[in-house]
Amino acid sequence: MFLVYQPEGQDEPTRWRYNPRKLMSVEREDLERRTGKNFTEFTTAVLQGNSLCRRALLFTFLRRDHAKTRFEDVDFAWDELTLEYSRQELERMRERMPERLHGDELAAALVQIDEEIEGAFDDVEESGKASLPIAD
Repeated sequence: MFLVYQPEGQDEPTRWRYNPRKLMSVEREDLERRTGKNFTEFTTAVLQGNSLCRRALLFTFLRRDHAKTRFEDVDFAWDELTLEYSRQELERMRERMPERLHGDELAAALVQIDEEIEGAFDDVEESGKASLPIAD
């Protein structure tokens, strides 16, 4: 999964690989302090669209690139920050769909995910089976 940031006026988006299990302990603790959520709650809230959690996550990645970035300076329009699955993650989801869906529901889901796969970012560095971006 990727955190994708494209502020207005920026031609190309900035894309960071988001794997909660790979965040450093100092980063996880900072995210917990800023959001008031334990890390597992935080990762779930990011996926559910919690604005504060997404802002804190963006701050974490921006600070990696620009150490002097302040949390107070991180502000974004909702459509400037997205979470995106890689092509490989979507393909694995597609493979598992027949286990959960059947008939017309499966057919509709396959059409939708095939469209997403077509436009998804190809993560050539991804190896092995990706797990859900939720810490457990």
